[in-house]
Amino acid sequence: MSQIKFALVGIGWRSHFFAKVAAELPEMFQITGAIARDKAKGEAFASRWGIPVFVDTDALLSAKPDFVVLLVPREANPGYILDLAKRGVPVLTETPPAPDVRAMAQLIDALPPGAKIEVAEQYQFQPLHAARLNVISEGLLGAVSHVQISCAHGYHGVSLIRLMLNAGYADAKITGFKLSAPLVDGPGRDGPPKAESVRDDMQTFALLDFAGKTAVFDFTGAQYFSYIRGNRILARGERGEITNDKVSYLRHFNDPVYFSLDRRDAGQNGNLFGYYHIGIMGDGKWYHKNIFAPARLTDDELAVAMCIYKMGQYANGGESFYSINEGAQDLYLDLMIQQAVATGETVATVSQNWKQA
Repeated sequence: MSQIKFALVGIGWRSHFFAKVAAELPEMFQITGAIARDKAKGEAFASRWGIPVFVDTDALLSAKPDFVVLLVPREANPGYILDLAKRGVPVLTETPPAPDVRAMAQLIDALPPGAKIEVAEQYQFQPLHAARLNVISEGLLGAVSHVQISCAHGYHGVSLIRLMLNAGYADAKITGFKLSAPLVDGPGRDGPPKAESVRDDMQTFALLDFAGKTAVFDFTGAQYFSYIRGNRILARGERGEITNDKVSYLRHFNDPVYFSLDRRDAGQNGNLFGYYHIGIMGDGKWYHKNIFAPARLTDDELAVAMCIYKMGQYANGGESFYSINEGAQDLYLDLMIQQAVATGETVATVSQNWKQA
């Protein structure tokens, strides 16, 4: 594939992930420009990354990017999506496509036929999650009927639940609650803590029942940066299960197999290849290979790179990889979890227009 060219709308915190990926992989990706509302921030962004900054969409599109990445608050997304879709420009929206269910439904109805709108749901492409999903898709566990996800907030966690259960757009009954416990503050987006501080940390639990397939959503916001709050994953089928990085399954009814999903990185223990992620191996085979090696990227940056790569393929005639419909369903279930937690009542979801769209 030739170099993938894309543009950015918005230069907030998340935009730097896309800029770093492009900087690390210039032979694969080029950012043709970005839109910034704040002049001073735009100049700083342009200086740091060497990316032209514009003030309007017409100027942004003059460089003819393959697609546009939206990095704006969810309230602003529908307007940008519709404008770009009507111009025939493919869109990769990084934040949820709309702020609520009503706005989401209206947006889906308003999209012109053939609009190419994808959601940058990157968690499925983080190396260990990708390896787990490949184990599941290989059928080693049988049909997965129960998962427990404690690694990502809101719609990100919901996405992993739906993918691991192969739940599609199935309706669910949802119950939920919150717990509060003291926690010493850890790092955040701005870096390490300056002093010790203890606060109450809120943990959200929800049980989702997809008519026989069940999931436990469990997350506290501290997990993304905390020194002491880790992630947990469980996926169970009738023939096996994944517990974090451990896989157990039945080759035959009385022949169990056990293996670990082992990470392979270059540059460790005297290795002189460089410092980058190679892939994840288990039971003598690769369950994930990093196609962006030897770029020095974190797991989340690798996942962002995969979203860009797949969007480039889709924009140039390839297949959809995570449609706006999928992103709408994730947001919908996330909002219903919030409703169940807030009311203490069981919430029953119903089919929305994006299921049929």
